[in-house]
Amino acid sequence: MSGSLTDLASRLLRLRPGDRRTMLIAAIAAGFGSVFGVPLAGAVFALEVQAIGRVRYDALVPALTASLVGDLTVRGLGHRHAPRPQLGVDLDVALAAKVALAGLVFGLAGVAFMELTDSIRRLAARVSWPPLRPVVGGVATIALAAVFGRDELGLSLPLIDHALAGQRGSLALPVLKIVFTAIALGSGFPGGEVTPLFVIGSTAGAAIAPALGLPVALLAAVGFVAVFAGAANTPLACTIMGIELFGSAAIVPLAIGCVVAYVFSSHRGIYPTQRIGVAKGEVAIVGSPRVRDWSDRGSDPLRR
Repeated sequence: MSGSLTDLASRLLRLRPGDRRTMLIAAIAAGFGSVFGVPLAGAVFALEVQAIGRVRYDALVPALTASLVGDLTVRGLGHRHAPRPQLGVDLDVALAAKVALAGLVFGLAGVAFMELTDSIRRLAARVSWPPLRPVVGGVATIALAAVFGRDELGLSLPLIDHALAGQRGSLALPVLKIVFTAIALGSGFPGGEVTPLFVIGSTAGAAIAPALGLPVALLAAVGFVAVFAGAANTPLACTIMGIELFGSAAIVPLAIGCVVAYVFSSHRGIYPTQRIGVAKGEVAIVGSPRVRDWSDRGSDPLRR
């Protein structure tokens, strides 16, 4: 919404292409930073999400300014974001290794979400009459809700609250959230991926924490930001987001989870037009590929 409105204003003002791109970055920063109450992460997210492996430092001042003004505006209008637990961590090698293992799970969870959404979208494309596609998706969602309940419908914010409060959960929760959201998005219902990914990450962290011998709230917080870090290819912004939400004492586990999830998410992403600026691993970039090129089964934008 913020990007669309800002780009409309940029066109009406006849701004140059470079200025329009800067305005778009500022709009993304303001939207992300204000809606989640994380102005620093909002600014970094807008700079980092443009291309995998690169940060647009040339737009740093506009992005930070817009994100701060957006957050202050929301707070000035009287909205108060839900408080999040402030974590304390006694860091040691064992904890770091366990969080890294969990980061692998979080990265794969993001990939599973993207793969299933793309698969359902391709399957829905086989329905020749487009208006029928969301009807089929809606019927499937109703059937799933009848069998498994309504917890995974909508934003599912209570699931996040329960996980961050330290309540153990089942692996069925993140799996079902992936399925419910993929069906909705894949069949043509308009909606976002950000909050569902927060739900998937926090519930996955709460589910695997007991097996790893880690505090449930800690791993739920790491999963909250790490799954999105892998799916959006923004590990730096998500680490900062975790610090703003859960406190600086957990910075190392948050960073480990986000970076590992980012590495293991491959070159997939929830934003198809995101460029692959720097490849992950031993590959060479051919041309100027985007995430959607990597997702296309018939193309090979990277060369080993």
